[in-house]
Amino acid sequence: MVDIYAALIKYSAIEQFQYRLAVYFWMVGMVAEPVIYLVVWSTVARAQGGSVGGFTPGDFAAYYIVWTLVRNMNIVFTPLGWEWRIREGQLSAQLLRPLHPIHYDLGEFAGGKLVGIVLWLPVGAILILVFHPALHPTALDIVVFGIAIWGAYLIRSLNQWVMGMITFWTTMIGAIAETWYIAEMLLSGRLVPLTLMPPWVQSVADFLPFKWTFGYPIEALVGQLSTAQLLSGLAMQALWIVVGALAVKVVWRAGVRRYSAVGG
Repeated sequence: MVDIYAALIKYSAIEQFQYRLAVYFWMVGMVAEPVIYLVVWSTVARAQGGSVGGFTPGDFAAYYIVWTLVRNMNIVFTPLGWEWRIREGQLSAQLLRPLHPIHYDLGEFAGGKLVGIVLWLPVGAILILVFHPALHPTALDIVVFGIAIWGAYLIRSLNQWVMGMITFWTTMIGAIAETWYIAEMLLSGRLVPLTLMPPWVQSVADFLPFKWTFGYPIEALVGQLSTAQLLSGLAMQALWIVVGALAVKVVWRAGVRRYSAVGG
């Protein structure tokens, strides 16, 4: 399996690098969302006397600049793609391969992340020069962040796979996916740092997977977490990876029995 993943990651990285200009422009376009959040919240902080909920403009800059890298790591195969995968017969072809199809998705998207990290570096440098973030991570923060962004990638990949497999029971999952994404926006730290949300929202977020794919990795590098919080966060990520893997196994076994090939 190690050799297979190494080959999938290498192939995907080479493929992505061949289209690096397109990938780069796509990444630059994706920066627009966090920059808007950053400008809005920085303006609010200045209007409130220099901070909002303990966040200064520099803190917001640090949060949303790290956000851009975490968001890149969280791009995985969309549940909506399952409709295309089944309709075009792609899943039928994958079932003929010797490995579970999820391994191909995980390996190929992981290869793209390596290219994405390299291409993000100049974008991140420009954002740092423009917005002057208050970013002073310790060595432990950096190590935990490096682990956490891959944990976030695995959690979100597994979650999106489970949601995508709903297509085995219904051909249209757009409404379900949109509901999931709304919950993710509100409870993950993607829209606004969770510490600025009401206490009950923070409590709910602690028991759902969304926080561990966005808010936790960002806060790990921004330096707002204690050592105990850093380590407990990694433990929560490990828990959600196990839960996600079991969910994929159970739903796959039930769903593939209902699978009917579609094609034109």
